[in-house]
Amino acid sequence: MTTMPTAAELLPVLPELVLTGGAFALLMLDLFLDESRRIATHVLAIALLLVVAWLSAAGIGGHGIVLGGMFVRDAMSDVLNAGCCLLTALALVYAWPFLRQRGLYKGEVAVLMLFAVAGMMFLISAGSLVMVYLGLEMLALCSYALVAIDRDSPLASEAAMKYFVLGSLSSGLLLYGLSLLYGATGTLDLAVLRSAIAASPETTLLLTGTVFAVAGIAFKFGAAPFHMWVPDTYQGAPTPITLFIASAPELASFALAFRLLEGAVGPLDERWRLLMAGLAVASLVVGNLVALMQTNLKRMLAYSAVSHIGFLFLGFAGGGTDGYAASMFYVISYALMSAAAFGAIVVLSGQGFEADTLDDFKGLNARSPWLAGLVLCIMASLAGVPPFLGFWAKLAVLRAAMQGGMLWLAIVGIVFAVIGAFYYLRVVKVMYFDEPVGELVPRNDRPLQIAFGVNALALLALGIFWNPLMSWCQQAFAG
Repeated sequence: MTTMPTAAELLPVLPELVLTGGAFALLMLDLFLDESRRIATHVLAIALLLVVAWLSAAGIGGHGIVLGGMFVRDAMSDVLNAGCCLLTALALVYAWPFLRQRGLYKGEVAVLMLFAVAGMMFLISAGSLVMVYLGLEMLALCSYALVAIDRDSPLASEAAMKYFVLGSLSSGLLLYGLSLLYGATGTLDLAVLRSAIAASPETTLLLTGTVFAVAGIAFKFGAAPFHMWVPDTYQGAPTPITLFIASAPELASFALAFRLLEGAVGPLDERWRLLMAGLAVASLVVGNLVALMQTNLKRMLAYSAVSHIGFLFLGFAGGGTDGYAASMFYVISYALMSAAAFGAIVVLSGQGFEADTLDDFKGLNARSPWLAGLVLCIMASLAGVPPFLGFWAKLAVLRAAMQGGMLWLAIVGIVFAVIGAFYYLRVVKVMYFDEPVGELVPRNDRPLQIAFGVNALALLALGIFWNPLMSWCQQAFAG
């Protein structure tokens, strides 16, 4: 007989309960607000995310395994939950002026983002295959709706359809893999599943389930060769929505990979580490080489994201707590860099105009030296130039790969890090050495300018003082 969870069992779920309760309250409140007062929904959504980030980072409610083993709150989930909330709050700051100017800002934008974050948090704390799929689909369905928010744009509609098809394929692959793992072990609990695999010999059913699970994870990350329509989605979606789906969900995808690969099929690590190494090489090759040929900045950043997933997978291929800590450090660093890169497009975009091509950045230093300097920080960090955050992130995963006995993989990573620096530095070149093309007037919005400045300069500050963040990631796996 199923019993209702007690108050003590619900305490570790406090951040998720506060977020979902607040999201439903804002959904009802928005019904009574007209267009002129819609900023109330927006501001309250940001405040709610900041509160939930504090609840997670401070460990309010305590750690534990509750709800019959379906929900796990630990140090890793606290770090990632706080990161998801802060990145989404930043995305909302970027979204308000951009979407409002184009008549696209509706109350459901903030609410959908809140429910997407709730899905991320459930996924991050999943202790069961059921919770994995629940969190994944909650995040995916909200993301589909956000990409399609501009219903009058053929490009956005096409992007939403492709994103939906891509998401359906990845969910199908992952679900099939999970069903095979359940069939082989007879349990949905990740911890029990791991014990069952450790106690039984490798079977075709287990190995096939693991392969499909890895393919589903690669799909969710957008790793090559499963990246397919990711660049179309990035290009077609409104830029603040692209910013959102390119940053916070990556943290949830990391948790998905860790919970399944280490938490469930950890005893088969000698098998799936090779798969992750192969995906890392494919992502580094495809992402970097195709990005070299892009002139649209959003497509360039999309292929750049594929290459960064390759670097992220270096940590998983290396394995061990150091490898996972390095991968977490990398995914947090990349999410911050990605948010800043798309934020630059938002800041430079105007009414009916989106600064998403390389030509739009030509001569930016002559127009606004301050903005050009911020974009320089972002591109240098993405390229892995010291002392920016991106350099330490790349160094961490390369070291993890070498410690895991995969020196060849680290060498591949170094080679493509050098190749990838070219297309980032090309943006710097056009800003400082090319003549301006057309009229480009940076958006005069003080909160947006402040958020962008903080986001970009954080890449330098965290690059200089990177050790506390790395220590936080290492502590998440210390237990």
